[in-house]
Order: sequence, then C-alpha cells, then structure tokens
Amino acid sequence: MDRFPAAQPHGALEELFPDVFFVTGTMQTELLNAHWHFSRNMTVVREGDALTLINSVRLDEAGLAQLEALGKVHHVVRLGALHGHDDGFYQSRYGATYWAPPGAPEKHGAQADKALIPGGDSPLAGSSVFGFASARLPECILHLDREGGILVACDALQNWVEPDAYFSDESRETMRGMGFFQKGNFGPVWMMANEPQGHDFERLLQLPFRHALCGHGSPLRDTAREAYSERYQRVFLA
Repeated sequence: MDRFPAAQPHGALEELFPDVFFVTGTMQTELLNAHWHFSRNMTVVREGDALTLINSVRLDEAGLAQLEALGKVHHVVRLGALHGHDDGFYQSRYGATYWAPPGAPEKHGAQADKALIPGGDSPLAGSSVFGFASARLPECILHLDREGGILVACDALQNWVEPDAYFSDESRETMRGMGFFQKGNFGPVWMMANEPQGHDFERLLQLPFRHALCGHGSPLRDTAREAYSERYQRVFLA
C-alpha cells in the first residue's frame, strides 16, 4: 500500500476529441460538516506521446494500463483549490511536472513545480490559463485552442445534468435539493465558498469556445458558450 489515497471505482478513458480523453470516477470527502459521495472527472490531453492530466483521478491498475498505452505522463495540472486529491500519486509515480495555482492548499504531499498563472506558461501548446480574480480561493480554467475552443474547468463550471452511478443515495438527494443537477451550471458549493463577481464570468465569456470539460458532470459539446452565457444572465443579471 502506498501513502496516497487508494483508487476508487471509475469508468474507462474515452476519446472525446482527437487526443483529448475523459474519464469519470468517484470522490468521497467531507464538506459543510457532512460526508459527500459523488462523481468527478479527469481530462487527459496528448501531444505526441506526452500526456497532460487535468483534475487528476487515480485509476486502478487496469485503468493505469489503459492510460500508459496512450503515452507517457509528463504533466499533472491542478486547476482549483478544492481539487488535487490524487495529484501527488501521479507526480510520484511518473515523475511528472506538477502545475498548480499559487495559494492552493497542499494535499497529500504534492509540491508544485510550476505555477499556473494567467498570462504565464502553460503545459500545453495552444493553450492559455484563465483565472477568477474575485474568487476567495484559487481557481483557474485551461483554454485549449482546438475544436473551436475547449474549456477545461474545475469547480466553477459544471455540467451535472443528472446524478450518475458514482453517487451515494444521500448525496444524490442532498445535491438535488441544492440545485447541482442543471446543464451548464456554476458549481453551487464553489459559488458559496468563493462569492465570485460577475465581471470574472464576463471575461471568461469573451474567450472563443464551443465545448467544456468540467471536473464534475458530463462533457458539454458544441453549446457550452450558449449554456454558460445563459447561466451568467440568470445568476448575475436577472
């Protein structure tokens, strides 16, 4: 047994776009003095044989074999303060370069090698880093200049239309009552904890994008800009 959190149930890596892969797994944590059991996602981007893992989810041995068949893990990217649960595992196993926003709390011994900063370096060619300037905790989005624009988000943007197989009954009902299950949503707990201002979302919506791959929920293809524009209108302008 290693010193990192064990792998939990997850699905298979699926190629959503050329060299962009996605897998859904399990998260169990304590939030708001309660136990939560729900799903989370990892996005994997391949350049040549180099893999970049974003919002990492530890895979079991069969899953790691599938991952290693795609290429070599070069980078692990943390986008938000509330994630990073499995980053240390991948950093240690593969000797990967670990990117994280400054100020994100350390989890399980993972030490950032590179700072993820808007306007700074990015682990992927043709990508840029967006940051929420008004949020209380560090939160970034990675914009990929491919397929008309892909946003890889953490907690700020979500797309849980319905609960999936990785939820406990209790969390399913609690989160339904809190308004989690909506297309193109802003993360309810993230919004409560961070109190972001509308001007951050205005800046985000100026980016060219069609798709969103979030830390929680299904991939949002083709209509991501419309969905998050509508959410912005409802949350900040209604």
